Amino acid sequence: MDTLITGTVEWFTVPLQFEFVQRALLVSVVAGVVCAVLSCWMTLVGWSLMGDAVSHAVLPGVVLSFLFGLPFAVGALVFGAGSVALIGVVNRTSRVKEDAVIGVVFTTMFALGLVLISRVPSQTDLGHILFGNVLGVSDSEIWQILVLAAVVLAVVWFKHRDLTLYAFDPVHAHAVGINPRLLETLLLGLLSVTVVIALQAVGIILVVAMVIIPGATAYLLTDRFERMLAIAATVAAVAAVTGVYASFHLNVSTGGSIVLAQAAAFTAAYLFSPRQGVLRRRRARLPRTATARPQAGR
Repeated sequence: MDTLITGTVEWFTVPLQFEFVQRALLVSVVAGVVCAVLSCWMTLVGWSLMGDAVSHAVLPGVVLSFLFGLPFAVGALVFGAGSVALIGVVNRTSRVKEDAVIGVVFTTMFALGLVLISRVPSQTDLGHILFGNVLGVSDSEIWQILVLAAVVLAVVWFKHRDLTLYAFDPVHAHAVGINPRLLETLLLGLLSVTVVIALQAVGIILVVAMVIIPGATAYLLTDRFERMLAIAATVAAVAAVTGVYASFHLNVSTGGSIVLAQAAAFTAAYLFSPRQGVLRRRRARLPRTATARPQAGR
């Protein structure tokens, strides 16, 4: 028994002796919580595909920032906001539907980023842009993430009532004097910043999962939005810690481990949620079916 307890304690404490693990935990938890908060609005508004578009569209900006010695956030924000604006212009000025426009823009931008990566003369492996490099974040990158996260959370806290009303009923929001287009622009801007934050943790390819899965998981567990925010943030934080520890002990991808931990939480909610769980609903219907069959035979 003592051996088991000692082994369990060491499983948690040994990784903390390494500074890169401490940094990874800090960045992953902060990025996860910010993504989780925003993912609640993404889920309600139905912007999952938009999150995918923005996460891929920032790739050329990140590569160009690296090329000119600028912080990744500068190029990512420019290309993220520019792609969103381009999607809106093409959607309003053509008969092509929005989902098709999003697909065209984000795949084009992502392809441009891959071409730039292949042509940028550098001794640095830019693959961490695609797959994340949370174990190697520098002090400047950590401060950048903390500042951007504080900005996003401050804006969300200040405008959360308007954003929530817009998510549930944009027509009513317009009727009470709220500008839906302005809130849409604000939400897309926050999405761009959030993508930049999460990019350091899981990379561009997996960042879309972090802005979708926590909100979708919380949506299955509650009907109250304030509680949804808390659940999503908790799921993201626990998944971040679990993913970092799993990657350390199993020597696997940190970003992939974090996303898999979030996916496991979603699967559990999908199956066992008290109200929305598939297994719970099936079990609730069984007595009705059993009693209905004899009556039908009569």
